[in-house]
Amino acid sequence: MNTNSSSVGLALSGGGSKGIAHAGVLQYLKEKDIPLSCISGSSAGAIVGSLYAFGKSPEEILAFFKSIYFFHWKHFTFKKPGIVDSASFKDYFQQIFGTISISELPITTLITATDIVNGTLKVFEPETLVVDAILASTAVPGMISPYSIADNLYSDGGILNHFPVDLLTGRCETIIGVYVSPIQNVAAKDLNSIKSVTYRALELVTAHANFAKFNYCTILIEPKELTNFSTFETNKAKMDLIFEIGYQEAKKTFEKLKR
Repeated sequence: MNTNSSSVGLALSGGGSKGIAHAGVLQYLKEKDIPLSCISGSSAGAIVGSLYAFGKSPEEILAFFKSIYFFHWKHFTFKKPGIVDSASFKDYFQQIFGTISISELPITTLITATDIVNGTLKVFEPETLVVDAILASTAVPGMISPYSIADNLYSDGGILNHFPVDLLTGRCETIIGVYVSPIQNVAAKDLNSIKSVTYRALELVTAHANFAKFNYCTILIEPKELTNFSTFETNKAKMDLIFEIGYQEAKKTFEKLKR
């Protein structure tokens, strides 16, 4: 296994604020001079992957997440099917990416979303604007309203492909997968309502589909400590900790490979 190969792919799962751990992993890869030829990302993974492919450092990516207060009043909507308006985040990303397309990113980047009308997976074309692809990929159903591109309505890429490692098979000699959505720890006493049992069942179904993809990875980085954090974390100190957890898990994983 040669992680210094010119063909190293990185697959980044969704996970909301837990996706900051992706930036921690990238910090470790950067320190070890491991080059990336391709990045695939869904939801939070799409944000981190695009920012890194654009040239932002892992520390700058962390700062970006910390600069946005997700529950700011200006993000809320009463006219769209969601609590938060996906388009309300457009300015944040345009300040960085402007109007560049996916094809203009220095590292090949694959971003997923879900065509919520047709029920199909969407891997955005190279000519798609980076900002549009990110906003579509991160439109978490029930929380963030679907995002429209060319009259097509998209929701979170994680609905149909939460961990897009399969997009890298055949493209890269080495595939590093980072999965930041470990199954939450629950006790029997926690499953005491229809809502809690239904949510747990959906979590297990999704997790099973994702775990099957672990075999596609040459190297799998899975920080299980992230079960202690919420999907929409707003505490900046906790964001720093999530970043560090990602870094330390990457370090531990690579040191195991050496042994």
